[in-house]
Amino acid sequence: MNATTPLPPAAAGAPSMPTEFTECFERQRGEFLSHPSPSYGERVADLRAMHRLLVENRAALVDAVNRDFGNRSTFETLFAELLLNQEGILDAIKHLKAWMKPLKRRLDVTQYPFASARVIPQPVGVVGVVAPWNFPISMAFAPLTGIIAAGNRAMVKMSENSNHLARLLAEISPNYLPREKLRFFEDGGGRGPAFTAIPFDHIFFTGSPQTGKAVMANAAKNLTPVTLELGGKSPTVVAPDYPTETAVERIMWVKLLNAGQICTNVDYLFLPEEKVDEFVRRAREIVQQRYPDINGNDYTSIIDERSYQRLEATLEDARRKGAKLVNLVEGQAPERALRKFPPHIVLNPTDEMDILQREIFGPLLPIKTYRSRQEVADYVTARPRPLAFYVYTRDRRLQDWYTTHVMSGGVSINDGLIHAGLHALPFGGIGNSGMGHYHGIEGFTTFSKMRPIFKQGPIRPLNRMMPPYDKGAFKLLNLMLRLKS
Repeated sequence: MNATTPLPPAAAGAPSMPTEFTECFERQRGEFLSHPSPSYGERVADLRAMHRLLVENRAALVDAVNRDFGNRSTFETLFAELLLNQEGILDAIKHLKAWMKPLKRRLDVTQYPFASARVIPQPVGVVGVVAPWNFPISMAFAPLTGIIAAGNRAMVKMSENSNHLARLLAEISPNYLPREKLRFFEDGGGRGPAFTAIPFDHIFFTGSPQTGKAVMANAAKNLTPVTLELGGKSPTVVAPDYPTETAVERIMWVKLLNAGQICTNVDYLFLPEEKVDEFVRRAREIVQQRYPDINGNDYTSIIDERSYQRLEATLEDARRKGAKLVNLVEGQAPERALRKFPPHIVLNPTDEMDILQREIFGPLLPIKTYRSRQEVADYVTARPRPLAFYVYTRDRRLQDWYTTHVMSGGVSINDGLIHAGLHALPFGGIGNSGMGHYHGIEGFTTFSKMRPIFKQGPIRPLNRMMPPYDKGAFKLLNLMLRLKS
């Protein structure tokens, strides 16, 4: 497709393509074809521009996210969205020169004397990013760091629950990067299918497994490669040797960050039966210390009324089917208008309950008891592979055993969530929890074509092996076979 070639017409029943999508894609595609590989200096300048966008508009970004949520903890936005992404951009700038270097590959000198082989990373073109609402800044700018570092152009569609932020980014981003390189779009009410129908060179999607399947189906029509960051039910296990108090302190921090609305959150917890009472007691104390008023600014709102009602229904379903519900802020009256959902522990959950069937995405923590490590492994591996797995034990052999026997996208040991925020580690799921990786060099590689280049030398032994195959050809071939035997 060249700069003047229009997008292909929509098939019957396909979503109509907004003009702003079409025009932007064709413009970015044309600019990419005219300048397919930005220099190291250009990429660094673009990354620094993204960094300035986050730094210079910090207050406005925090305010926009807060308005979209109804109440989003300022600290959580600054920490989980701005700080981590500013770090990620600076890390990319620091290592970009090394990432861009061609990679030398070895050749068999008996077959290819004086030849050379290398792999060069090249930009793929125009990348489409579908960002979620739960960490809308982070899940836009984290993939964008790899996309821009790799020399690409990007179109970003924000969530329908992030309209204030989307409008702000659409307004301010041209002050830092031209629309031919980066443009943000509002969802505008269900425009996701049209966006992912664009013949991008790569699509990065964050969302539910169900929507991820639809994105893949859409992308398949254009044979567009897709990176999916999904979710699922990430388990946590606390071993008998690990101090309960420390486990509670760390697990409840993860569970209530962003009011539990995190794809890598602790979805359910395995505890030895003898630790349950202490865990619940200490969880009450810690939560009430950290959130003396859940209507305050430190405790984040549930994103919308539909999600609030879903959490209510999940709790009621568990209660009706025999679970014991423990309100960790009993005595505090949540303000329904602010959508502040009180954190709960759910004891005695069973598999027929919704809370163990669906990703919770909220401040509810079901606790299952266990007697053996194999029991934990059997339960988790019988279900779709999770995005994260958290193990609390000081026993190195047990850490290794769980890591070997339970497959997941990533692992944190003796803490939760941390691996997902480290730029030195690849981040991504497996199976139902996603595919592909990003962060750091993995993000750069994901959004690059790692292109193999072979350069023939002045001597070409294959010339002696052309048909008709005479005795000399067989002699040379047999010599090579003997060398490899």
